[in-house]
Amino acid sequence: MKKALLLLTFLFTAAMVLAGCGSSSSTSTSAGKEKIVIGYFPNINHVPAMVAKDKGFFEQQLGDGTTIEYKTFAEGGSFMTALKTGEIDAGLVGPGPAMNNYSTGADVKIIAGASTGGTVVLARKGVEINSVEDFAGKTFITPGVGCTHDVQYETYLEEQGITSQRIGGTMKHLTGQPAQYAAMLKAGKVDIAVAPEPWAAVIEKETGAEVVIGWDEVSFGETLPASVMVTSGKMIEENPETVQKIIDAHKEAVKFINENPAEAQEITIKDIKETTGQELERDVVELAWERIGFTHEVDAQAIQDFSDSSYALKFLKDKPEFKTLIDDSYLN
Repeated sequence: MKKALLLLTFLFTAAMVLAGCGSSSSTSTSAGKEKIVIGYFPNINHVPAMVAKDKGFFEQQLGDGTTIEYKTFAEGGSFMTALKTGEIDAGLVGPGPAMNNYSTGADVKIIAGASTGGTVVLARKGVEINSVEDFAGKTFITPGVGCTHDVQYETYLEEQGITSQRIGGTMKHLTGQPAQYAAMLKAGKVDIAVAPEPWAAVIEKETGAEVVIGWDEVSFGETLPASVMVTSGKMIEENPETVQKIIDAHKEAVKFINENPAEAQEITIKDIKETTGQELERDVVELAWERIGFTHEVDAQAIQDFSDSSYALKFLKDKPEFKTLIDDSYLN
């Protein structure tokens, strides 16, 4: 299992390198054909893009006159930069980067959902968590302050009257890459790990950590999109028919995943191996898969509720409004 943990560490590094590859989008090739670039991350929440790529759904919808290119990213910041500069036309990203960039004036639109779930809270082996009160005074780790997973966890506990030291509570908060969680748990440096999949599955197997808040129990676990399909307002205005075809292909991919989970898992393992040169273990993928749902629907109220909670927890200075961030007209 150490091999699996090292593998996943490599995935992020490799994806960062790949994020810098590729040419600008929405241009013409030497043959005069239109080119559309789709972005995504090499992780399990972004399986719809991998399936659409493998099955040629975008090519089928957009026709022979369009060249489809795929570009991978390691994190939301570089993805959003690529969208803003026109390096990609559409793709999958977490709702957090989309909301944050929209709040600062970026031209971004959420046009569909892609996946839900995938946030799991685990307690270090030997740390007993028998009730919500047992979280008080513990040290927890998340990928970042105010990240999606952090807000989900702190919202869940805040409703029970338990908060982090950041806002006057007793929980100690550390941040770091999920690849580091197993070592920190083993060393006793943290008590609680708030981990996205497939990291949670790896940590559970590697360290014997116990799941204390499941993906469907943590706040917004079943409603908040873990990944969304986005594009720019400019793309919608100038190429509405292309956007519709991108959505239609995306919906086909989501349908395929739900009807063919075993094959979709194989496609996931293959795509990540082709993208990074490494291979995820099948049992890790299967365990992580149980904690993720795939849907093209997007819950606008969940996104607003999530942002309101971020504001209440003082992660945001101003209360945001996302009435024009979501354009779900292409889903119908």
